[in-house]
Parts: sequence; structure tokens; C-alpha cells
Amino acid sequence: MAAITSPSSGSNSLQSAGDVKPTVYRILLAIGLVHLLNDSIQSVIPAIFPILKSEMGLTYTQVGWVQFAINFTASIMQPVVGLYTDRKPSPYMLPIGMTSTLIGMLLLAFAHSYWVVLLAVCFVGLGSAAFHPEGSRVSHMAAGGRKGLAQSIFQVGGNFGQSLAPVMTKWIFIPLGLFGSIWFTGVAAVAIAVQLYIARWYKAVLVTAPVKAKSAVKRTVNPVHRKRIFFAIYVLIFLVFVRSWYGAAMSGYFAFFLQEHYGMSINRAQDFIFLFLAAGAVGTFFGGPIADRFGKRNVIFFSMLGSAPFALLLPHVGITWSYILLVVIGVILLSSFSVTVVYAQMLFPGKVGTVSGLITGLAFGLGGIGSVVLGNLCDAIGTPRVMELCAYLPLLGILTFLLPSDRKLREWTEEQA
Repeated sequence: MAAITSPSSGSNSLQSAGDVKPTVYRILLAIGLVHLLNDSIQSVIPAIFPILKSEMGLTYTQVGWVQFAINFTASIMQPVVGLYTDRKPSPYMLPIGMTSTLIGMLLLAFAHSYWVVLLAVCFVGLGSAAFHPEGSRVSHMAAGGRKGLAQSIFQVGGNFGQSLAPVMTKWIFIPLGLFGSIWFTGVAAVAIAVQLYIARWYKAVLVTAPVKAKSAVKRTVNPVHRKRIFFAIYVLIFLVFVRSWYGAAMSGYFAFFLQEHYGMSINRAQDFIFLFLAAGAVGTFFGGPIADRFGKRNVIFFSMLGSAPFALLLPHVGITWSYILLVVIGVILLSSFSVTVVYAQMLFPGKVGTVSGLITGLAFGLGGIGSVVLGNLCDAIGTPRVMELCAYLPLLGILTFLLPSDRKLREWTEEQA
């Protein structure tokens, strides 16, 4: 199976050999579109938090468990799917996963109990687990020599899809209630159609891959640096976890903070969440090309510590400044969203699916644990106090200094014919 994965894993070495594959923009745009559709469906879950809380009389803790259910389901399965597809690439895993998502949204539309909601979001989580490792692999295969840009196109689709959650709350769930989820079965059907097109391209690439692999050069980790590599991935996962925890606080609970602190309606509070998430999508798009130019570790460092002062100010300013700070925090903090995936792929060359599953899956699941903890804290000490505490999370970005530089990473890997 190494012959199959090598074309996608050896792009850096191909560049050095002067044999750079062209960037396939039509596939990158298609997989970015599917990521938008997938994550817009997935973002329905935090979007319905205010509806669930009011219609079913849930506590903040119960709301947190709903977020945990989807995050934990996805986090367990994403590395498993990634490990499997690294050994046996599976083009049709993409539409199969989206079918699971479609079933989940159908269940959610007709859910009349808390336990059915939990079951429905687990189906959505499984669909997300199937999509992300293979979606990241498709992006990697179509990238050519522009890995940062390709991952940004892929990830910005997902971030923009997530930013639609507050819009959907205002236009769909507030007027229609939980039944509004039925509209997203149509979105899932469109995504399945696009994924079938991508899967055919993916399958065609796999057919020609063994021939190309004979002349390709691939990079492997020098065994001398294996312990340092594993330490670096632990640090990276922790940093992504911190970023996910802060993101969970903003997307899941900041609307309640605005409601309690400023007496704002839940309808208007959605505008603030949309600003944060949409700004994050912009940051994600520009983060990849900037990392290609200035270094991936540098962007990760800047995204965390650069957003920290603004995050610390946010709980203590008025409404007007909240608008401004949310945009600034979103752009800076999520500029490393795609960069962390590419950096992890540099740590483990040739393990595109496994690494993508770890970073976007495991860290996503840890963010779900954070959501449960935050829900418990909101019940115990109040949402305003919780948001003040979460503002300190980006300061942990100082740990980025423990990561090796991009140049050192290249020294730690060696080329093999």
C-alpha cells in the first residue's frame, strides 16, 4: 500500500527533485464546497442549543453533553478511519459518511426526546469522522506544490460552514424549532452528489499512482529523532485542544453570556457568533499561504499569543467593542486552523489520513470534553465568569516554543528512493 500513498505523501521531495505535480483547483474547490456543506450541517448542533434548552428544558450541563456526543463520536472514529485509509485508500468513504449524516439529520428533525437527540448527533458525528480524513487526503493529493494553500481552501470551506450556525438559528430554528433540521437532509443529498464526482477523480488517481510511485521520492522520519517527533505531536494536539476549547466556549456559550450580561435577545446574539466564525473562516484562508511564506510554526505561535490580549479584553468591553474584538480574535486565532494539519503531516510524512484524524478528530473530541466542562461550570458559577476564565486559554500558546521549527523538521526527515 505504500506505493499508493506515496504520491500524496512525497510532494515536498518531489518539489526538490523538480517534479512538481500541478495543483488541481477544480477538485480543491469541490472538496472545499463539500466541507462547507458538511460543517454547515454539523454546525446545526450548536445552533440548536438555545432551541433545545427552551423546548426540552435542558440544563447547561445537558446541552454540553449533546456537544460532547457529536465531538466524541467523531474523535474516536476519525483516527481509526484515517489509519484504515492510509493502508487502503477508499474513495467512496466520502459519500458513505455523508449518508450517515443525512440519517442523523432526519432523526433530529423528528426527535421528541433528549435521548433521540443524542442518537441523531452520533450519526452526524460518524459522518464527520468518515469525511474529514479522506477529505484532507483529497486536498493533499490535489495540492501539487501548494500544500498550505490547498489545506486552506479545504479548511476555509468547513469554517465558513460553521459560521452559518447563528444565521441558521435566526432564519430556521427560531421560527421552525427542531423540525427545521429537515432542510439539511437536502443539503446532505447535494453533498453526496458532489462527493461522487470527487470519488471518481480520486479512484482514477489511485489507478495511476503505482506507476508514478516508481520514480517518486518519499520522506520518512529519521529514527534518531523519533522521540522528539512524538513529543512535538503531543504538544501540537494540546495546542489544538486549547484552541478547540476556546472555540467551543465562543460558539456554544457566548450567546448565553450576551443574554445574561447585556440582556440581549438570543436572536441578536447570533450576529456576534456569526462575526466570530466568519472572521475565523477569513483567517483560515489566509493562514495557509502566509505559513507557506513565513513558516508554519510561526503562524501557530502568532495565532495563539496574538489573539490573547483581545480575548482577555472581550468579556469586559461594551457591545460596540465586542463586535470589533470578535472579528480580530476570529481572524488571528483561526489563522492556524489549516496550518496545524499541514505541520502535523510534516511530523509524520505519508500518514495523511491518520494525522488528519488525530488533529481534526482527536482534538475536536477533546474540545467536546471542554464543552461538557464549560456547561457544568456555567451551571455552577454562571456564564459571565466562565467566559472570563476562558479568555486566558490563548496564553497557553507560549508552549509553541516547544515545537521544532519548519527547517528543523525537514532535517529530522530523510529522503528515500
